[in-house]
Amino acid sequence: FFFSIKFRLPASMSKRSTEEASVPAKREPEPHSIADEDEAEDSDPELLPSTLEDRAFIDFKVFNDPVHGHVELDWLCVKIVDTPQFQRLRRLKQLGPAYFVFPGASHNRFEHCIGVCHLAGKLARRLQRRQPNLHITEVDVLCVEIAGLCHDLGHGPFSHLFDGNFIPTINPNCTWRHEDASIAMFQHLIKVNNLRDAFSERGLSDQDIEFIQEQIAGPRDTAAEWPYRGRPRAKAFLYEIVANKRNGIDVDKWDYFARDCHHLGIAISFDYQRLLSFVKVLKCDGQLQICSPEKEVSSLYDMFHTRNSLHRRAYQHKTCNIVGEMLCEALLLANDFVRLPGADGALVRMSDAIYDMYAYTLLTDEILTVIEVSPDPRLEPARAVIRSIYSRQLYKCVAQTAPDLNMRQLFPWAEGGAGGVIANQIWKHLPKEEQGKQAVELTPGDIVVHLVRLDYGMKDNNPIDSVRFYSKKHPQLATKIRKAQVSQMLPETFLEQHIRVYSKRRDEASCERVRVAAELWSRENGCVEPKGDTSRPELTPAKRRVKP
Repeated sequence: FFFSIKFRLPASMSKRSTEEASVPAKREPEPHSIADEDEAEDSDPELLPSTLEDRAFIDFKVFNDPVHGHVELDWLCVKIVDTPQFQRLRRLKQLGPAYFVFPGASHNRFEHCIGVCHLAGKLARRLQRRQPNLHITEVDVLCVEIAGLCHDLGHGPFSHLFDGNFIPTINPNCTWRHEDASIAMFQHLIKVNNLRDAFSERGLSDQDIEFIQEQIAGPRDTAAEWPYRGRPRAKAFLYEIVANKRNGIDVDKWDYFARDCHHLGIAISFDYQRLLSFVKVLKCDGQLQICSPEKEVSSLYDMFHTRNSLHRRAYQHKTCNIVGEMLCEALLLANDFVRLPGADGALVRMSDAIYDMYAYTLLTDEILTVIEVSPDPRLEPARAVIRSIYSRQLYKCVAQTAPDLNMRQLFPWAEGGAGGVIANQIWKHLPKEEQGKQAVELTPGDIVVHLVRLDYGMKDNNPIDSVRFYSKKHPQLATKIRKAQVSQMLPETFLEQHIRVYSKRRDEASCERVRVAAELWSRENGCVEPKGDTSRPELTPAKRRVKP
């Protein structure tokens, strides 16, 4: 006779037919897995189906993450992960061109998004459990998890290089951001994979989908008193979990700090686990906000110092930046000759793929390989740049200086093309060739200038000023903590700017001429002495003789 076995099946068996499972057969014991153990522990036999046909899906799936350990994702999140649009993130390096400098920086947007989803759900559930008066529902938690999972769907090749360098160079007036593409890709993903019914089955309405999108890209109506439509003002704190616009403390940063440091081999002092254990929601300035205990204020300064350190040592590394410059140059040279299949059979340029999600799904870091293997002779200039990157024939960094406080008015960061303006001015300072020496003629295009900004995430403002804290003595009162109350050794300024000068010509004579010109320009504009300047060596002061 046949009998039904009521237990939760592993994912590998969920699609077998009833007949196949019912046939008695001698089988080798299956290896024990953590996923099976977790599912067996929380299974309720009365709620489970009696046949395999009734079990179309499992409640969650376990991912083994090198940073967070075993991560459980809701079955709806798993359905999103198992789409071509999300799997595309496997082919987008998290740190873009940094992989050409740091061999360990091989991680991708795929695992980062899963990590953010995990931390977003963990924080939401922690608040749900500790403060039931907030009325955080299971749908709220799931929406926050999906927002964390999908927040980076819109990144292009080499991550921030695409939306921060390539697109603005093609179209300086374009206001497109990768967050806009994340929303478009999220909507495209639901449509082409027929997931709307799955969202409804999990209890998510159109308003919930709007809530997910608002967490990723912000509100549509910024002029309204309460600009969000997905959730009322009473749940304003939910918008601070994935992307905190108020002070920058969010789970997105917590994941990429831990993950990037892990792969870069850089030690990290900030511990997000401790902060996650103590945060609570309090009302301040007429709105519910996520607040931290006052004893963790030093940890938050460590967090923003970690951000600054990562930018200084990795993200804005001088070699990473120039590799990114050369990658962008290769993409610009190839843009008119590479076509991606888009909607309705249209062939779309890379720069236009941001408006066509069919084409954008195919646009990843692998575009370099497409350029390399193409027989099109028009792509030879782009291939030459790519070969220079692979053979380490990079543009030379010849000088690095820093502007004075007035430089921000001379070259505002909001204005594009400031680097080109400085490069043209440096070119005018090039020294003339010495008699009897044949020098390579240099043009303004042979000089590359990068304007680098290092801050704590809020330009020249201290982000801790936007954080509210509670104390053990007054656990329901949210207050500010001034910098002077924490330590006298904290930064006085929270914005640092650097100007790096590169020479595309690698010969020693050309590099020296550009270095001298950069030094002259630096003196003329009141900047600090360029690094490596040997033209004016510091001399040991002469000792003053004392009369006997």
